[in-house]
Amino acid sequence: MFQTLDDLAPDQRLLVRLDLNAPIEDGRAQDHRRFERHADTVQELVDDGHAVVLMAHQGRPGRDTFVSLESHADVLASHLDRAVSFVDDVYGDDALSAIDDTERGDVLLLENVRFLEDEELGDRSPEDHARSEFVQTLAPEFDAYVNDAYSAAHRAHASIVGFPQAMDAYAGRVMVDEYEYNTSIERRDFDGKVTMALGGTKAEDVIAAMDHLDETVDQFLLGGVVGELFLRSAGYPVGYDLPDGTGLYDDNYEKNEAIIERVLDEYGDRIALPEDMAYEDESGDRAEHDVDDIDEKSVSYMDVGHGTVETYAPHIEESEAVLVKGALGVFEDERFNYGTIEVLRAVADSDCFSVVGGGDTSRTVTMYDLGEENFDHLSIAGGAYLRALTGEPLAAVEALRQE
Repeated sequence: MFQTLDDLAPDQRLLVRLDLNAPIEDGRAQDHRRFERHADTVQELVDDGHAVVLMAHQGRPGRDTFVSLESHADVLASHLDRAVSFVDDVYGDDALSAIDDTERGDVLLLENVRFLEDEELGDRSPEDHARSEFVQTLAPEFDAYVNDAYSAAHRAHASIVGFPQAMDAYAGRVMVDEYEYNTSIERRDFDGKVTMALGGTKAEDVIAAMDHLDETVDQFLLGGVVGELFLRSAGYPVGYDLPDGTGLYDDNYEKNEAIIERVLDEYGDRIALPEDMAYEDESGDRAEHDVDDIDEKSVSYMDVGHGTVETYAPHIEESEAVLVKGALGVFEDERFNYGTIEVLRAVADSDCFSVVGGGDTSRTVTMYDLGEENFDHLSIAGGAYLRALTGEPLAAVEALRQE
């Protein structure tokens, strides 16, 4: 498959790619589950006597979250038993000097790699990325490269695919764990029922996952935007944009109408659609509509309703394996977290093999104290998780596989 930390000789200077992309408030990074997960890898590496130099990204150009990683060093250090130094440079003279000064047990974080124009040039092959000034300058400074950034594994960027072409490369603990669990539904054999609860806003990717896993999954439970789109295809007057809407539905439906109709036709007996949906009434409280009673969509639906949860829960209780991807509603709003929380609670209370994917959905488990120990795996990945479910190759995994 690929080399892991178990194959890594001790006492080396390592270039380690993490994904520390985090919520930003007042220009500073806020703690996030990714810091805790990656800190375990970093701690193991320094305990083994390595000098560790970290690369990571934050945000995208033009967005408020596109900031320096200086505050990320402090957040990461709070999960370690040592300080994390920071240099506001990636591969210039300041970075090279700081790298040269690292010794055993040191941890150094380089500046946001997305500040580099070369990082995100998507039309380059891994070989082209490896020939970039960025990779050619940094690679000779290190004994090996470690990629622990599974949640960025679908990005064919220079820091992800270029370095494995230029130097000895290894998969970190997060990379290995995420890959193993996030492909487990497809790779493992289960004697009993396999169920997927699918929601969120990325309808195209969710539908592709359903199509790819149709021979593996026995029951699909739908919510969120994708649930409404399937209801629309089934003839219900929902899944449409309101006159003042944000465009989540009509554009999505036009792009996916044919495949939604085909999936419903082929797997309809295995697809459970919402029976009722929640909205904000005139007083600002939660209210619910049975889908059979809706004549025309006149409100924004923010969650599945109580009846839907009562229908979905028995499917989960009788399953040997359950995979959850995407929230069934706007779980950040306590009025509309019921569907997501109760489906996750049903998973937590069962004895099934369970994987919860997507950074936001996984965060629900800790936000609402559902008990991490009640789930086999809480993924910190979003786009890479969906890519794995659709069977598409992950750029980082493919790069690490190369000899």
